[in-house]
Parts: sequence; C-alpha cells; structure tokens
Amino acid sequence: MNSFDTFSQLHQNSTPLLLGNIWDVHSALLFEANGYKAIGTSSQAIAKTFGYEDGENIPFETLFLIAKRVTEAVKIPFSVDLEGGYSRTIDGIIENITKLHAIGVAGINLEDSIPGTTRQLQSIHEFQKTLSTIANHLNRNNMKVFLNIRTDGFLLDMETALKETLSRLKSYEEAGANGIFVPCITQSNDISEVVKATTLPVNVMCMPTLPSFEDLQKLGVKRVSMGPFTAMYIHKRAEEAIHSIQQNNSFSILF
Repeated sequence: MNSFDTFSQLHQNSTPLLLGNIWDVHSALLFEANGYKAIGTSSQAIAKTFGYEDGENIPFETLFLIAKRVTEAVKIPFSVDLEGGYSRTIDGIIENITKLHAIGVAGINLEDSIPGTTRQLQSIHEFQKTLSTIANHLNRNNMKVFLNIRTDGFLLDMETALKETLSRLKSYEEAGANGIFVPCITQSNDISEVVKATTLPVNVMCMPTLPSFEDLQKLGVKRVSMGPFTAMYIHKRAEEAIHSIQQNNSFSILF
C-alpha cells in the first residue's frame, strides 16, 4: 500500500487518527519514534520557526524544502498545510501541489479562507470551483493526494459558524474533497451536526475546551490535529529555561 492509501485508511478506523503536527525534521522524527501513524505540518509553528507570521508569509520554497527533508527522513504518511494554496490562481495552487506530490507528500490541507491583513472567507461557489479543478487535475494525472479541506467559519468566530459550515460540506464533498477540517469547533452538539452532514472523515483541532478523545470517537470524528500547540508548549518551556539560567546563574534547570 502506498503512502496515500495508508493515510486514507487511517481516516476510516473507529479510533480517530491522532495527527502529530510538526515544525521541523526533528519533531517529525520524534512523533514517528513514539508510534504516531501520520504527521502533518503546522503552518503557524513552521512560520514561527523561521521568523514569519502565519498566513503564507513564509516563502513556499522554504516550506517545500522542509517538506522534502521530512519525506526523506520519515516513513509514515506526511501531510502539508498548504493554507490557501500559496497562490491566488488555481494553476499556481495545482503547481504547488504537484511539487509536493512529487516528493512523496501524502496529503495537503487547503483552506476556504484567504490569509491576509484580515482573513476573508471565500464564497462557496468560488472555492468549490477551485477545489473541483484541483481534484479533476489530480485524477486525470493519476496523482493521489489526500485533500483535507479546511472550512473556517468557527475559526473566524462567526455568529453563524455552524450554519455556514453545514452549508459548505456537501459542495466540498461533491467537488472532490477527501476530508473536512473544522478548526476551533469545540461543542459536542456542533461536532455531531457536522459529522452527520457529510460522508467524509471529519477533522477537529486541539482547543482548551475540545471534548476528550473518547468523546470525539463517540461523536464520529476521524482525525484530531494538534495545530501549533505542541510547538508553543515546547517554546514556552524553552523560554522558562532561558529565563531561569539568567536569573539563577545556573544551568541546573537543564538537568
């Protein structure tokens, strides 16, 4: 079974796939060594690692080099957070996906909002056209890439987030999505409504009030992501250690 097939199958188990979100090659190797079945980049964590703000500010070429090195270093399926596609044209997005597929990336995340000074949610019709064109191109060229489509109503904290999310699911499913990602959704009733509204595997993300893994499984969730929070936790511990060394004139905190 190839990487795409393995990755796809991991979304069909009764137990949700716990995705290790990485920010460099070393973190990818740590997740693999600790038994994680698949990994994916966190766009925010990688951007911060290279001194950029999240939202496609890191050059695609830099992201690609990281992805290439990760695929060379690990054997488990690897997905790349492509944000809005790192291009404002469909051809440009397809070109970027093609490059990632060529180095062995099993999947991508693609968002239905456009990053910028203020994040803008695309119209259903506009994004469906983009997604359909991408999916058709992949199929015609026998390029297997798991298209995990992120819809951002909850992330944007819209008053009508659930209604907006539900209105988009069928369109994205028909356009060729392989999975649906709803970051910042946390209420069990909302998650249940989303899961019931699509045949695609639903992906949720680490949040302070996210239900337990056991409850997410009961709700029918198929994938749970960490987002940038593991990297943020590690950076916080590093900050505490750096501060302690200076304040206490001692390296004892490191041992």
